Amino acid sequence: MDLENKVIWITGASSGIGEATVYQFAKHPVKLILSARREAELQRVATQSGLPSENILILPMDVEQYELFPQMVQKAINHFGQIDILYNNAGISQRSFVAETDLSVYERILKIDLLSVIALTKEVLPYMIQRKSGQIAVTSSVAGKVATPGRSGYAAAKFGLHGFFDALRAEVYHDNIGVTVVCPGYINTDISKNALSSDGTQYGKMDENQLKGMSAEKCSEKIFKAITENKAEVYIGGKEVMGVYLKRFLPRLLNKIILKQAPK
Repeated sequence: MDLENKVIWITGASSGIGEATVYQFAKHPVKLILSARREAELQRVATQSGLPSENILILPMDVEQYELFPQMVQKAINHFGQIDILYNNAGISQRSFVAETDLSVYERILKIDLLSVIALTKEVLPYMIQRKSGQIAVTSSVAGKVATPGRSGYAAAKFGLHGFFDALRAEVYHDNIGVTVVCPGYINTDISKNALSSDGTQYGKMDENQLKGMSAEKCSEKIFKAITENKAEVYIGGKEVMGVYLKRFLPRLLNKIILKQAPK
């Protein structure tokens, strides 16, 4: 993919994988739209990207308010005239068991991790169809392939992303629009700290597996490669990625491994 003057919109751009991916794209002569809730952090990322200020649009947004997406997309189009790559990266995780989790927690996870992604994609899609060009990427998870205890709502949302984007990929193929689903495993970010507990409060702890996981920088290199090479799906991480292949070829063995993680 020739990235010169391409307009790339990254959500969840203020930290973690999103921030690291901003820096990967900023190594090229691109134009970036950066979105997250924290405007000050977006400004920091924009400055650290090294791109000229005229090549960056700071577009703060709360993905739970997807009724505002039409005007957000219009702002982006008015500013740069087009959107070449949309990377839906914003999301939230979970650390709680089904029997203890309030329904409102599930509603919020599904709203952030699934419905908001569908909503923003639908708003951007007509502009890409009109130009017969574009790339749409989304951060799913290895948990979108293999569900484990304490992640039921998160897994439900991520599994849903695969269904939606697999269908979309086939629908827009003849419009020259690519779809990439990114499935990270354990990446060293604050995702576990920011995860929702059973009552909707912040979990506030760093998982040991997360702490030992791949760096966000290395992960972003693989994401950049997957998006620019129009990969349909990519798995990123360490040995946890083997779960995807165990599920496909040795599902009974995987089930035994997962059962060992069940609450005592």
